[in-house]
Amino acid sequence: MLKLQGLQILLTVLASIVLLLLIVTAGIFFKIFYSVQRKPRHAEKFSLPEGAVYVPHHEQMISWIKEIRAMDRRDVSVTSYDGLTLCGKYYEYKKGAPTEILFHGYRGTAERDLCGGVHRCFAIGHNALIVDQRAAGESEGHVITFGAKESRDCLAWVDFVLESIDKDAKIILTGISMGAATVMMAASMDLPKNVIGVLADCGYTSTKAIIQKVIRDMKLPAKLLYPLVRLGARLFGGFDPDAFSPIESMKKCALPVIFFHGDTDDFVPCYMSEENYAACAAEKKRLVIIRGAGHGLCFPVDMETYFKELRDFFPCDVV
Repeated sequence: MLKLQGLQILLTVLASIVLLLLIVTAGIFFKIFYSVQRKPRHAEKFSLPEGAVYVPHHEQMISWIKEIRAMDRRDVSVTSYDGLTLCGKYYEYKKGAPTEILFHGYRGTAERDLCGGVHRCFAIGHNALIVDQRAAGESEGHVITFGAKESRDCLAWVDFVLESIDKDAKIILTGISMGAATVMMAASMDLPKNVIGVLADCGYTSTKAIIQKVIRDMKLPAKLLYPLVRLGARLFGGFDPDAFSPIESMKKCALPVIFFHGDTDDFVPCYMSEENYAACAAEKKRLVIIRGAGHGLCFPVDMETYFKELRDFFPCDVV
């Protein structure tokens, strides 16, 4: 009888521990991967990145946002492989011009993160398609997968350009931060020959690496907590963050890739682009480090170098 009572107590304790772990895992999942329902954007308001490093650039960002809101555009959408409606905005510089498909960063939106990208595209004669990634902006979904599923969404956007804009388009996949991870992971997939290159700005090497880095920045035990992060993604998000990564994709990439990164980036460290560049199997690749640029600020900090490097990297008939 005592043995039975002891077993019951042990089972109760174990069940309590499992329940506590599930609660903690669910909390971690909602903190990192879940995106709540988004409210419609008010035309008079501007969503800007927060943090002291961005404040000196807010005026320029607001100017770019006003600029693209005033431009002629085509509101477009695609259906993802798993049934989500994904939304974007197409800005045409000139019919027949190369088209960049641009992807924003973690918990960003197309307008907030890519307004300067439209300005840059037009300055070098490119059409620009900026897209709200799944679970962001006007697109459907609630789970951010750090590029795991977003990279497959790239294929739908490439197909859209070829079917609805220009069947002969020359396409460049462009991304910033998580968007860079997205396009790097797409780069080793079965893409049409129309895709002629990749621009990866301040991308990380893997979901595991960047999440562990952020956990360490919070003075918490990364090796202890990350298994719970991964478990939450698998249980509640339906994906494995360790199954695929930008750096592994780069090892199989044949497309030309130009990497940009700021040397004062304190969110995604510059060494991550250095590692992605070193791993990249493409015959044509380039790493450009912008001095004094924080996370996602390479273009605003040094537009002249950004333009020069793009013009040097891509053929003159593309740029």
